[in-house]
Amino acid sequence: MKRIGLLSDTHGYVHPRVFDFFASCDEIWHAGDIGNTETADVLSAFKPIRAVHGNIDDYKVRLMFPEVLQFEIEGLSVFMVHIGGYPGRYAPGIREKLLVAKPGLFISGHSHILKVVPDPRMKLLHINPGACGKQGMHTKITLVKFEIDQGRPKNLEIMEIERKGPPSLNY
Repeated sequence: MKRIGLLSDTHGYVHPRVFDFFASCDEIWHAGDIGNTETADVLSAFKPIRAVHGNIDDYKVRLMFPEVLQFEIEGLSVFMVHIGGYPGRYAPGIREKLLVAKPGLFISGHSHILKVVPDPRMKLLHINPGACGKQGMHTKITLVKFEIDQGRPKNLEIMEIERKGPPSLNY
């Protein structure tokens, strides 16, 4: 069994509560828009990290992390990309990639909206952890953690933190 901490859209900011919430996790997964290499370094110094780059990430972050990440862990096939949409409204080209990859878990970020949605047609679970940074239109900072056991995600927990200050479109 593996315990996973999942976040996205940090935009160069790591909320201090990330460390307590993810303390029991074995790995951190970041679904893009990391913001800078320092943010990646802070997270990877805390726990092993798997990540994809996002649309705001510069060339340094893009050299560290791929656009798409596919892997298997504890018998579960995972497909992660920053801009992926969600079941019924996948981003252009994503549905076709998912049909080839056949993951049991599809992770994306970008929308700043927390979603956990099963897709029975594709036989997968989609998780978008929302946004963990200060930038964007979200009003709550959100984090997700879950376990993977015998090829299945389970025991999903969500942390919501009230965001201080007005929403911002500045990146």
